[in-house]
Amino acid sequence: MLELKNISYKTEDGKYILKGINLTIDERFVAITGPNGSGKSTLAKIITGILKQSEGQIILDGVDISDMSITDRAKAGVTFAFQQPVRFKGLTVHDLLSMAAGEKIPVGKACDYLAEVGLCAREYVNREINASLSGGELKRIEIAMANVRGTKLTICDEPEAGIDLWSFNSLIKVFENMYSRTKGTIMIISHQERILDIADKIVVLKAGEIDAVGTKEEILPNILAASASCSKLEGGRN
Repeated sequence: MLELKNISYKTEDGKYILKGINLTIDERFVAITGPNGSGKSTLAKIITGILKQSEGQIILDGVDISDMSITDRAKAGVTFAFQQPVRFKGLTVHDLLSMAAGEKIPVGKACDYLAEVGLCAREYVNREINASLSGGELKRIEIAMANVRGTKLTICDEPEAGIDLWSFNSLIKVFENMYSRTKGTIMIISHQERILDIADKIVVLKAGEIDAVGTKEEILPNILAASASCSKLEGGRN
């Protein structure tokens, strides 16, 4: 269980990016959504320790991780798949998957994980993580790494970004397989209706605060109605 208690984050000039976030998460799939600039990615980075909250506590399974380093939070069971994956010059895809697993995994097993994310394993398992890989390929590799790690809390920031040619059904299947192995929570930051539709809980952020929390049956119709209204307004201006 993840508990966020009065989490706030402000910049050096005193501007609040997040303010008074109180949230309890214990579901399989939780979607964090909201307009651009609402604080979604900032919240993810605070949970993982990339950013330090200005106020509040982060409790993971009864343990206060508020002051833990990124490394200690990873050891405690927190994994973060970045919106913009990083490149590791000199390392191969197999190396990265083994690092995620914490041990040297067989090539065959590495290939299985790559196949799950829609990559031809034989072509990628020994590829170096360098500029020859596209953003979409890196994104899939990072999702495979998160799957290998299989921690109690996995946070994915817009996992669908850059993988338009890969079906959403395949992406969702990866998350389902991840959950079946870990029984942990998968938190997904996304705007996509098809991602929101698999969520057990949807959290809507607006201007750095929680605007709504509930099941997809409670929240998704309002999101879709608001989106349709915006589309009509934009169409009227053209």
